[in-house]
Amino acid sequence: MTSLSYYLGVDIGTTSTKSVLFTKKGEVVTQHTINYPLHTPNQLVAEQDPSEILDAVLGTIRETVRKAKLNDGDLSFVSFSSAMHSLIAVDEEDELLTNSITWADTRSAEYARKLKEELNGHDIYLRTGTPVHAMSPLAKLMWMKEEKPEVFVKAKKFISIKEYVFYKLFGEYIVDHSIASATGLFNLQELNWDEGALQVAGITSDQLSTIVPTTHSIAGIRKEYQPYLGIAENTPFIVGASDGVLSNLGVNAIEPGVIAVTIGTSGAIRSVTNEPKTDPKGRIFCYALTEDHWVIGGPVNNGGMVLRWLRDEFAAAEVETAKRLGIDPYDVLTKIATNVPAGSDGLVFHPFLTGERAPLWNSSARGSFFGLSIHHEKQHMVRAVLEGIIYNLYTVLLALEELTGEPQRIQATGGFARSEVWRQMMTDIFDKPVVVPESYESSCLGAIVLGMYATGEIEDFSIVSDMIGNTHTHDPVPETSAVYRELLPIYIRLSRLFEEEYGAIAEYQRKHIK
Repeated sequence: MTSLSYYLGVDIGTTSTKSVLFTKKGEVVTQHTINYPLHTPNQLVAEQDPSEILDAVLGTIRETVRKAKLNDGDLSFVSFSSAMHSLIAVDEEDELLTNSITWADTRSAEYARKLKEELNGHDIYLRTGTPVHAMSPLAKLMWMKEEKPEVFVKAKKFISIKEYVFYKLFGEYIVDHSIASATGLFNLQELNWDEGALQVAGITSDQLSTIVPTTHSIAGIRKEYQPYLGIAENTPFIVGASDGVLSNLGVNAIEPGVIAVTIGTSGAIRSVTNEPKTDPKGRIFCYALTEDHWVIGGPVNNGGMVLRWLRDEFAAAEVETAKRLGIDPYDVLTKIATNVPAGSDGLVFHPFLTGERAPLWNSSARGSFFGLSIHHEKQHMVRAVLEGIIYNLYTVLLALEELTGEPQRIQATGGFARSEVWRQMMTDIFDKPVVVPESYESSCLGAIVLGMYATGEIEDFSIVSDMIGNTHTHDPVPETSAVYRELLPIYIRLSRLFEEEYGAIAEYQRKHIK
């Protein structure tokens, strides 16, 4: 390659790690992805093997660099994005005591309820910005202390998956403001561990990592990894931020009035403010991007994983057809959805297959079809599933609007954005223009823009508008939006009416489903 500088963004996700090599203009040179399993032996557990994820991080960096045929000096830095809310316990010898307990693990649901109802959980939320829910490492620590005391008492450190990777690479326990702000243990105003939250968790600040800004740079990777990765020993590694806040940066949704919507395995709606902001009703998170950029919004559990469930359980014939034609099975499913009108002839789907975070914050929430009648066919159910996922995101948007006002533009990204049908569906349900960047690598792009800022190459984030490439713009169809205006209130009322029954059916399932 020529002597131009290149930037490597690494995104440690829930189901895979991806490394993407960019030019200074934001063009993708090459990339590599390695998948790994989410271990779910029952409906409550969702864990991953940290060693598998470390191997994936190393492997994606190695393969991306190898495919690009980089020379020494070509790579300016490596910058990281990572999923939030993971918890790992390590012992005095820095050996693993647990797997990585992911955001999707709900074993701490009862402790989250106790935190909310008995232990001033709302006050802790107002200080820390992490909604009270089983996803929160604070709730996980409460659960571990009571349910896994033999592990809890042996733990020298409680860390996230990104902290584990950086410890293995550099021998230091560091955590960035962004990942720390998603723990429920980090005081947003003081930029330090919150003493009240630590007391509830039953730990001390010494058991947590050293807090650093998201722009923190570290070099001198351990010598056993440097030849394997094929990069210069002094290559800076930028600790970076969480995947959600970097996705906002990577789709150029950092100005007031701009909302970012992501649908990947899960989903989220987010906006950027210049100071920490929490919700008196406790519905919205607040996480750090930099000390001057704070991302507020709401995450949903049920994004693309619901469509995958639909594919695996109901679409065997369509999957076989896709194989014969050499096309993506999801393209077949979204094509089927166009065979029925908007609103699925009155069939409404609540996508709460894994409980729900925003706006319900209810781990006991369960999925349902409502309005099912004899004239409905499989194609109606397919469309209702696609619509239900976006209905749920729309309810999060309503909560966010109370804090930020009505958005002027929506920037959308994630795997769903590959589907023109689903993009237009979002536009019509939100009744707002939706802009979709041509590049879907928003978290990795956000990571390298943050890296450029960290290394002094840029003074602000405005450069990202020139780096996201071409965009697809969708405008709402008034007649279609009118259909959704009728159905959305029904969708919202149902989820409120079912709240008591969610708890009852979840309790039944916990007793009877092994």
